[in-house]
Amino acid sequence: MNTSDHGYLRRIVVDGSDRMAWLRARARGITATDVAKLSTPRSIDAAAWEKLHGSRFGGNAYTEHGKAREPEIAGWVLREHGIEPSQALFHAEMDVRHLATPDGLVERAGGALELAEIKTTNKEWRTIPRHYLRQIWWQQYVLGAERTLIVWERHEDFVPVGDPECRWIERDEDEIERLVGLAGRLIDTLILRSA
Repeated sequence: MNTSDHGYLRRIVVDGSDRMAWLRARARGITATDVAKLSTPRSIDAAAWEKLHGSRFGGNAYTEHGKAREPEIAGWVLREHGIEPSQALFHAEMDVRHLATPDGLVERAGGALELAEIKTTNKEWRTIPRHYLRQIWWQQYVLGAERTLIVWERHEDFVPVGDPECRWIERDEDEIERLVGLAGRLIDTLILRSA
């Protein structure tokens, strides 16, 4: 996959500098956060309800910690891996309702696009949680990226422990195809319920 024509830049919906515009744009499509929750027919129904009625979740101490730490971790990602931070919302080439906001992106020599996804956790990870993998594969699909560096920083009582850890997640076409199908079912459910 070659993105050397910077085609992904023409697919920026909003640059992320205006939070309200970013939230409004996200509400009009299926995001990586939405897709991360899709694994069963019941999860599609729950996601549709949340898209139509809003989420009751307004954040907590863990999400606030993640927001506060993200710029620091993004600085580490830039220094160690050369991936620039990003807040831009992109749409997929084939469907403008398919949306993603990676935490970082860089176009390498030869045109390969690489992304970064940043997380904070109070747990030791032996494997990457499955819902984060779904989020990453969706972002790769939307942007046309080759791979993603997932970076996580562990904390104990909201105090960072050691340096961030990271792992490359390669593009998985089978998983992407499955997620695109689930997103299509979510869109169909939304259309039925809002008719």
